Amino acid sequence: MDFGLKGKAALVTGAARGIGKAEALALAGEGCAIAINDIDAAEAEKTVAELREAGVQAVTAIGDVSEPEGAERVVAAAAAALGGLAILVNNAGAGGRHLGARAEDMAIDDFDIILRTHLRSTFLCSKYAVPVMRAAGFGRIVNTSSMNVTGGGRPGVTNYSAAKAGVLGFTRTLAKEVGAGGITVNAIAPGYVETDLIAGFSPEKRAVVTGQNPLGRFCQPEEVGALIAFLCSTQAAFINGALICMDGGKRDFHWGDA
Repeated sequence: MDFGLKGKAALVTGAARGIGKAEALALAGEGCAIAINDIDAAEAEKTVAELREAGVQAVTAIGDVSEPEGAERVVAAAAAALGGLAILVNNAGAGGRHLGARAEDMAIDDFDIILRTHLRSTFLCSKYAVPVMRAAGFGRIVNTSSMNVTGGGRPGVTNYSAAKAGVLGFTRTLAKEVGAGGITVNAIAPGYVETDLIAGFSPEKRAVVTGQNPLGRFCQPEEVGALIAFLCSTQAAFINGALICMDGGKRDFHWGDA
């Protein structure tokens, strides 16, 4: 199936590794020119080198997209280098040490950092990308929500759950604002995806998580990439304001067992 993406310019945030990299590779496979955003310049350059080796037009767009100046600069740089911007995939985020505390014990900075990296970055990049897309009469924005929104979050991630719920609300409202301009805005809600984070799970935790999923396994990054490519395609032109769950059918995870 021809997704109609050949020659389209795409910016993927947080794309130096993991899910973002898989999304960039999937779009490149459909003929897109790619701008790789990340704050890790060295890893971003490696991903760009990999894309270029495969014959893809690719550039880095280094910067912190959770800050207004960084997001504006990244979007402008991507559009300038690629001759426009038709696709924006908002994948940037943070986790690790900022997660794990219950609300009453959570540091305020940890709450703010998670909302900034996941939610504010989505708003900022969209804010600066929409005028470029509107001028061209075509745009695809895909935002990253989470199974924590569709199935309820485990204790210790109130900040993450709030951010991802905000991403969903933002997506549905922005879709109504920009649809008439030929721009669609959708969100995905992945479950556990086999990335470096999952690689750190103990065998016992892996067994608990996969054992509760109807499909008996983790989602693969390439599967997320394939969904992103479809949502950005001309075939998905009437999908707008949607949340696509990609969790293997498991939305009521028994967090206490893991």
